[in-house]
This record gives sequence, C-alpha cells and structure tokens, in this order.
Amino acid sequence: MVAKTPEGISLENLSKRASVYIDPDCDLYLELQNLHTAEISKCTCFDFRLLTSTGKKPNLKTFQDVQSLIQQGKKREAKLVLRENSWPTNSPIRSQLWPALCSQHHVGKTMLDGFYWDMVNQVFGTTELPEKPIMLPPFVDSTHCLPYHLTRKGRAVADRVVSVLGYACPDITYSPTLYPITAILLHFMSEEECYHCMASLVAPKDKVFITQTKLLYEVTWKTVMQIAKKHAKSAVLYLTRLCPGQKSERIFMDWCWWIMGGLPFPHLVRVMDCFFHEGIKVLYRVSLAILILFHKHATATNSDWDPDTIKNDIDNALPRFCKNIPVSPTKLLRTAFSIRALSSTYISRIFLKTEMVLKSKSVLSGSKQMVRSRSSDNLPTSQSQVNVQMMSHTLTIRERVKEDRDSSRASLFTLWSWLPVRITMYQPVLLYTTEEHGCSLTTFYVRVEQHEPTLLMIKTCNNEVFGAYCSTRWYERNLKDERGQRQAYFGTGETFLFSLYPERAKYPWVGIEGDKGLGHASELFMAADSKMITIGGGEGQAIWMDENIRFGKTDRCQTFNNPPLCVSGDFEIRVLEVYGFVERE
Repeated sequence: MVAKTPEGISLENLSKRASVYIDPDCDLYLELQNLHTAEISKCTCFDFRLLTSTGKKPNLKTFQDVQSLIQQGKKREAKLVLRENSWPTNSPIRSQLWPALCSQHHVGKTMLDGFYWDMVNQVFGTTELPEKPIMLPPFVDSTHCLPYHLTRKGRAVADRVVSVLGYACPDITYSPTLYPITAILLHFMSEEECYHCMASLVAPKDKVFITQTKLLYEVTWKTVMQIAKKHAKSAVLYLTRLCPGQKSERIFMDWCWWIMGGLPFPHLVRVMDCFFHEGIKVLYRVSLAILILFHKHATATNSDWDPDTIKNDIDNALPRFCKNIPVSPTKLLRTAFSIRALSSTYISRIFLKTEMVLKSKSVLSGSKQMVRSRSSDNLPTSQSQVNVQMMSHTLTIRERVKEDRDSSRASLFTLWSWLPVRITMYQPVLLYTTEEHGCSLTTFYVRVEQHEPTLLMIKTCNNEVFGAYCSTRWYERNLKDERGQRQAYFGTGETFLFSLYPERAKYPWVGIEGDKGLGHASELFMAADSKMITIGGGEGQAIWMDENIRFGKTDRCQTFNNPPLCVSGDFEIRVLEVYGFVERE
C-alpha cells in the first residue's frame, strides 16, 4: 500500500520537488523517497502524523478549488481557504498555487513567454548562469540575503532574478525583503515563474506587498508599532517596562525579520500562503501574534524566559523566541487572524498617516537620510513634463482660465507636485468630462467608479478652479460593513483638496498634522449615492455636488480644515473633469 498525504498525493510523487534549487542536505523538505516508516518518528520538521495517521484525514482543498474561487472573483472565500488549509510544507500544490496568487496582482500587459530570458540576455549578454558571483542591485540589504537552504546554484539563480528585477524596475531604491521572498519562491517553482511572481508583487499601487523605498520601510515598522500599542497592548507594555525610552522603539525596526529570519520554514511557508493573496497586512497580523505569544510564554509561571536575560539582550529576544516558537503554524495563524477590530481600512489609515507625517518631516528638515525614488522630489522631470503636457491637451478647463499659457502650465506642475510620489509615475487619462459625457451622476459612476485614485477638477461659472484628489474608488459607496449596512463615508488620508484659481493652495488631511480630538469628523473623506457626491465633512462639506452635476456648495470642513473653495460658497458648475492614472505604454 502506497502511503499518501492528506491531499491524496503519494509520497513517491511528493518527493518529486518542483524546484531543483534546494540543498538536498537540508531537512526542510526531508528526503521522503529515502524515508522508511521506522524513521518517521525521528523527523522534527513537521508533524509526520499528518502523513501516516490512520484516523480521519483533514479535508484539504486542492489547487483547482482555490483557482475556481479566484476566477469567480470570490476573494473573501479564497482568503478563508488559504488561512484554514494547512498544506504540508512540501506539498506540490504551491508550484501552481503561488504563481496563481501572485499573477492576480499583475498590473499592465501580460508578459509573453520568453520575456524573462530576453531580459536576462539584455542584462548579462547570455542565459548561461555565470560562474562568478552576480553583483546585486543597491536596494538589496546584504545582511538579509536569506537563502533558506538553497543550493549554490539556487542562490545564483536568486541573485539573477533580483538583478533582472532591479534592471526592469529602476525606481526600487531600498527593498530588503525582496531577496528573501525571491528565495522562498524558488523552493516551489522555476526561475522564470519566480521572476513573473516578483514582478507582479512589486507592481500594484492599491495593495502593498514589498516596500521599495527607505521611507516606506520606515513607515511599515512604525505602523506595526502603532497598531501593536492597541492590539498587543500587554506585550508592548511588558517590553517597554524592560527597556524604557527609545530602546523599546528600536525593537520594532526589525519586525519583518521576526517573520522572515526568525520563524521556522514550515511556519514561514504557511504565512506566505496568505501573504501572496492578501498582502503585507498578513505580516502585520503575524507580527502582532508573535508579540502576543511571546508575552504569554515569557510571563508564564514556569517560563524559561528570565526578565533580566530579556532586558540584557532585548534586540534578540523576539528573533530567538521565533526560532523556537512553541506553537504550530496553524496556531500561529489562528492567533494572527483572531485579533479583533484590526480591519484593512484601519491598517491603511495608520499606514497613510505615518507615511504622510514622515514625508512632511523629511521635507521640513531637508533630511537626506532617506533614499528617494527618482521622481520623489516631484520636480518637473522630463517624464512629468510629458504627463503634464498630455493632461493639458485634454484639460478643457485650462483654456478658460484667465491666465497666460505659461502660468496655466505652472498651475498644472504645482498640482502634479502635490500628488503622491508613486502616482507621478503613471500617465493621467481623462475619464469623464461634462462637456463630452453629459451632466449625470449615473454616467459619472459608469466611467469613473472602478478607477483608483481619481482627480476631480471643477470650473465654476465664476471662473474659479478647484477640486480634490480622491484616494479610493467611487465604487466603494456600494460596499457594506460587517453588519450589512452601506458605509456612508469611505476613503483614506491620502485624499486632499486643492484650489488652482484664483489662488493656488493645497488642503491635506488634518491627520498629517496630528490633529486630535476631532474623532469621526477627521475621517469623512468621501461619500456618494444616487443623489449627490461629497468630499470632506464635519461642520460642513468641502465639496458637494448634486445629481445633475450642475449646482454645488463648498464650506469649511473638519476633515481638511479648509476655507470655502470659492468666495460665495454656492457655485454653478461649468465643467467637471475627472482624471485617472494608468501605466505608461
């Protein structure tokens, strides 16, 4: 009788690994083809009772089950399957599952077969793997090139994938987790598939998988620290008591290495199952779970963790705990995903607020400590000039503003400089204008609602020009909360208001300045239904437009602390234009 895994896969087939890059001497996957029944009890990498138990076998889902959910757009159902199905570490399902999960995040045109090898030829002049070590791009942190037991050839392949990715994505300036994730992928797939997966993970602008600048790397650890103070409060207080002051903050700087460098490989693989679908928020949750479990075991009565020992080596306490984590991968994920009231919206809000605070501090101090991407200064580079020129060709509002051409273009450059850095890399495209598409909210939603972000520009009958950068899809007006009720307001702190004529001014979210005490009023970014559109709220609405996109009003509001954007407060709309942003051809 042939022994089988819970998924019905024979051990014989299981031993045929998807990757040829794994060191056969390591024990991550175990040499199953040489494994006799008597030796099973000696293995400690994962629970072999899963392979040999005569009792009821867990009903693990197949790749086809997950693929079907993804193809039907059932992301929530797919998320639950990925969280709940503890496929063995060496399950062949990942050779199909991981590429499918990554490809759903791909932005732009599908890469043709052979594209990667053309890139390799372009970068190295040959597709042969070089004998000498490959010089890695400067965004790689050499102290964290974790190989996860890849062979020498496997490490050379990882080097090549990362180098080609650096060539294809010159805007990546600092990305220490990029190399380890590449190495993990190579355990389950070919070099070409690995590149396609990584290209898909660095491309999305609506969901973070891999941070690509020093600023965003700092944002992530500060985000973890902020959410930990609320959702792992006891653990944070415990660590703070052991190391008061700045030292406790320093612990969080290495948060991602608790996971990437600390966890045993079976735990890490299960984390990646969820990460490739949901993004960086999975890592946030797992880091909180590690804090919670660490505190629980460190303060237990019979604990091996002595407070003085922890205090004397506080920087290594959590990595050491992770290396010998006393719970299974399943228990770790259950702890992570059972943390309540930790929604994606809440995490995004903390992330964006932290990002904007750090950006404003960097600008005010003129700090050069953070490595910036080539367009992060938002100066009128050659590419931004092309984008602004393209915008000005379609901008009917521009032709009616009583300014000369140079001043008009200066206004557009000013507006361009106010956009988030990553958006300046995309090409603006006119989605909707009342002059061509009519004055109807229904038409507005049909043409605009699936785009994120959007830029609204209003020209009044009194020649005022103002508008808003809207960070979230207008489609979210239809989404419902956990109680099944439609949410009144949506959006994030990246949303801002602006005025271009007669005055130029930007009105960012009050949260950037750290305003407190406003409560819900500081988060009324966007609202919409079949009768109106609103941007900003709290003691007034910054922009309100009726269903016919003909009349509107503007007041001071608490969300942006703006003055009325036109003198009279009430206005009649002459032109409304809405822009989206697409990848450059």
